[in-house]
Order: sequence, then C-alpha cells, then structure tokens
Amino acid sequence: MNEITIEAGRAERQYWRDLWRYRELFYFLAWRDILVRYKQTVIGVAWAVIRPMLTMIVLTFIFGNLAKMPSGGIPYPILVFCGMLPWQFFATAFSESGNSLVSNAGMISKVYFPRLVVPVSSVITSFVDFLISAVLLGLMMAYYRYLPGATILVLPVFVLLAFATAFGSGLWISALMVRYRDFRYIVPFVVQFGLYISPVGFSSNVVPPEWRLLYSLNPMVGVIDGFRWALLGETNIYWPGFYISVAGVIFLIVTGIWYFRKTERTFADVI
Repeated sequence: MNEITIEAGRAERQYWRDLWRYRELFYFLAWRDILVRYKQTVIGVAWAVIRPMLTMIVLTFIFGNLAKMPSGGIPYPILVFCGMLPWQFFATAFSESGNSLVSNAGMISKVYFPRLVVPVSSVITSFVDFLISAVLLGLMMAYYRYLPGATILVLPVFVLLAFATAFGSGLWISALMVRYRDFRYIVPFVVQFGLYISPVGFSSNVVPPEWRLLYSLNPMVGVIDGFRWALLGETNIYWPGFYISVAGVIFLIVTGIWYFRKTERTFADVI
C-alpha cells in the first residue's frame, strides 16, 4: 500500500523548482517577443534607438532651452538621455508586462508552466532594447567628450535596481490586468504621467530640499539618480531618498510576488 505524505510548503518549493526547470522558456518567449515586435518594420531594431532619441530631443528643448533647468555643467542631452535610459526600460517593461498574460491566454489556459515566466520574459525583452539604447548613450558621451569616472564601476548595481523595479511593477500590473481589463487604459496614463514626475528631463537636485524625501517615494527617482551618479559623477545624489527608493523597490517585488502567486491559480479560468 502506497503512502502519501503531505508536507507543508512543499507545493511552494516545487513551484520554484519548476521555475528553474522551465528556464529555457524565458529565452524562448523573450526571443519570440523580439521577433514579433520588429517584424515587418522598415528599420527594425533601430526603433529601440529612435524612440528614446526623439524623446530626449523634446525634453532637452522643453527643460533645457525653454525652462532653463540647471545641468551642473553636464551637456543637457547627456543629462536627459541618462535619465531616459532607465525610464524607457521601465516604461516599456511595465507596458509589455501588463499585456503579457492576456496576450498568451491560449498557452496559459492549455499548458502548465509557472506563469511567472510570462511577465519576466517581457522584462527581458525590454532589457534588450535597453542595451541597444545604452550603445547610443556611449556614442553621445564620446561625441561630447564626456568620460565617466570611477563611479561607473557601480553601474551594474543600478542596472540591477532598474531591472528589479520593472520586475516588481510588472508582476503587479500583469496580475491585475487579467482580472481587471480597465488597466489597459490606466497603464498608458501611468507611463505618460510618470515621465514628468520622474527626474527624466531634469535633475532631481532642482526639487526643494523639504520635498526631496517625499519625492523619493517614486522608486524611479533613486534608479535615475543612481544612473546619473554612476555615469556622470553627479555629487549631489540624495542618499536618504535613494535608500527610500530601494526600500520601495523591495516592497514592490515582495508584494508583487505575493499577489501574483495568490491570483495565479485563477488565471486560466478568468483570462
């Protein structure tokens, strides 16, 4: 007679083992999304450069030429593009993650695999665009003869922080989108609004000191400030606010995983 042992927490541990077993699915879905995104386009992956480039030109004109925002001696296009780089990555990953589960409804309703793979693969796809845009930033810095200092060695830390921010927010919006399709209209507004309340077109040093702590509740503030500090050597990074942003990112990931796992079992029924 076979004996069945029910062990508390075993299903949860098995889920994370399955996530490792299905690791090749990350690359498959990410590669598929890249091919689909640029299929039948005239200039292909060049769109990964054109979009942030055009946005950088507009923001430089508005904040640099019209508003006369200070740049601390840094060429304004570089200041803006350093903010555009992590922001564009986050905005693209946030939007793509939101639609990821709904777009893969057929696969989710018929085949078992850890659903966490789907939004994460969307973040990976957006990270490819990030890397392409990073090459353009390098060319711009060479053009302006603005070389980064030793702080560039810690840039991978802030890249990881940007990835974590996109991951945590992507888990929330993808799970919410399955149950509440209204979020398909909310996401574009959040992305557009977030562009102007995040220090993309300006340095966060222009924010009055009494508002800096509150302003740092936006997790992207710490990410963008970190990028500029690592690449441009901005010495006035507001470290208390940066720590708050890091705490916000950790909160996003922990609660995002909790909510995603809580609702995951119902995806196939409601999608």
